[in-house]
Amino acid sequence: QVQLVESGGGLVQAGGSLRLSCAASGRTISGYTMGWFRQAPGKEREFVARINRSADMTRYTDSVKGRFAISRDNAKNTVYLQMNDLKPEDTAVYYCAARSDFWVGAYADWGQGTQVTVSS
Repeated sequence: QVQLVESGGGLVQAGGSLRLSCAASGRTISGYTMGWFRQAPGKEREFVARINRSADMTRYTDSVKGRFAISRDNAKNTVYLQMNDLKPEDTAVYYCAARSDFWVGAYADWGQGTQVTVSS
């Protein structure tokens, strides 16, 4: 099991940037695909981005393509989500998660989340 702790959230104006971090402990993340999800008030949790073990494959939900970038530093056991040109609709609690395979499977380990609020 991997313990995940997100940080870096906060309040930002529309058009601004934030960089979220997800620090892992318990196991090295080098054996996992890592993902970011978000949940806005009153909405279902949705996929945002994922990155494979060697960081040569990524996927994004359409609404963040060109604005967000997921990356990882396996040596630091940390995953990042760089968020640029933020919009009010990006307001949500952001979670990181880990799973074994890039293409299929459930995310077994989740962090507690970090709040991102984008003001207009």
